[in-house]
Amino acid sequence: MKLFHISHTDLDGYGCQLITKEYFKKGSFYNANYGLEVKLTLKRVLEEITLFKEEEILFLISDLNLTIQESKDLDKEINKLIEEGYKIKLQLLDHHISGKKSADSFYWYYLDEKRCATKIVYDYIFEEYEGFDFTVSSWLEPLVNTINAVDIWLDYDVKNFEFGKVIMSMISKVREVNNILFADLNREFRFYLLKEAAKFLNEVDGHIKLDNEVHFLKKKFLKLDKKDDTLDNLSATYLVKTLDEVKENLTVTYKEHKGLLTYCLGSISIPANAFLKANKDYDFFIDVNKKGNASFRADGIVDVSLMASKIAGGGGHVNASGGRFEDFKESIDYNEVKNYVQNKLDKI
Repeated sequence: MKLFHISHTDLDGYGCQLITKEYFKKGSFYNANYGLEVKLTLKRVLEEITLFKEEEILFLISDLNLTIQESKDLDKEINKLIEEGYKIKLQLLDHHISGKKSADSFYWYYLDEKRCATKIVYDYIFEEYEGFDFTVSSWLEPLVNTINAVDIWLDYDVKNFEFGKVIMSMISKVREVNNILFADLNREFRFYLLKEAAKFLNEVDGHIKLDNEVHFLKKKFLKLDKKDDTLDNLSATYLVKTLDEVKENLTVTYKEHKGLLTYCLGSISIPANAFLKANKDYDFFIDVNKKGNASFRADGIVDVSLMASKIAGGGGHVNASGGRFEDFKESIDYNEVKNYVQNKLDKI
């Protein structure tokens, strides 16, 4: 069976995917916030499903409520694919009461406001499939209970609630690995932290001990060798290595110069400088966010203040500038962003 799983971008959303990853081992995972991201992600998954006509498919959506129109559109598209011979099981598991109208209208839309989505997904694996053996359930079920306690605010369940507060903060602050350029790696980082957190569940004051340890867990994941460093420096080194592996796909050009374009990386001063120093054949670095705000960095070869002025109405310093693309349209597709920026650079 081929799994496609869309989930929310918070602790509960990633908790759902930790469960399906533990059970199915492989699959295609996506995370989306509400609004445009949901629509674009649904479209992307439907396109990717068409490549697997011969396989049985489970299309799972968790911790996201769809509007009635989104539900109608999705139901129509899935039924169309089934009529064409695709073997698809569509299942949405959620707990937001705002989805009641959709839940009342479609058999595949399951709603239970008394459990968080992570707990619903965990129970679903036992109800519809074989569930987990004791080796997995012994750590996973207690973790699910802590997520449930904090997500639906069961503050009377003090132990689980306090532990849940720590992991909620921990997951919300995973910024060391970009979640757009490296969505799969970012998700694996979160899964790693959650599984490591589970080891503290049975300890006295486990939530306090975990809170003290989060910094070191992050460093452990990001270390490429035994050498210790600050978290910022370890993150920059890890990022440079990760960017280096995919730099050909992220390359843009300005006249005879090569540059690296990232999307929603944020706070690029340290990683951009580290990347340019490690890759002497690259002369500039651009990062664009979802609103079209752009940061430009260079290492003495290209005047990015001029570049920022020409293509983004901005300016600044020779090696560090900023600007804004007024006609930029938010996207979840990096290639769309790359084509947009390259077209701007070609016109200088």
